[in-house]
Amino acid sequence: MFAIKAAVSDPEAERFVFTEQKTMYGGKHIAKGDSIFVFASENEGGPGLIASGVVTSAKAIAKKSGIARQTPRVSITVKLIALAKRRLGRSELKSFSDWNDGRPETELNFKFYRQATNKIVGISDEAAGFLRGFF
Repeated sequence: MFAIKAAVSDPEAERFVFTEQKTMYGGKHIAKGDSIFVFASENEGGPGLIASGVVTSAKAIAKKSGIARQTPRVSITVKLIALAKRRLGRSELKSFSDWNDGRPETELNFKFYRQATNKIVGISDEAAGFLRGFF
């Protein structure tokens, strides 16, 4: 199960295209057919969680030569399955900062908001179950 935080120009589009996205926490393993939750990045003016979808294509981006440390990047296309019915973003997750409490809210806060960069992340079954409650 995966989630992405990225710039989204049309939150109600039937399809989202994310090009050369950074990956962390297992995000580089995303593949066609995987379920994904889409967060419209607040850094880019978005509200946070907006949609759930399924990955219709995934392509790893080759590392650039001559650069020692590079975050793996992936380009993906996502087909919209459902729009979020309730808000979930940085402000709702901010108070969940006890990194060892095991809560899905804390996992999402840690993976998305501890470092503000946009990215694709792998998430636990518990976090996925929590996110499903917003649809």
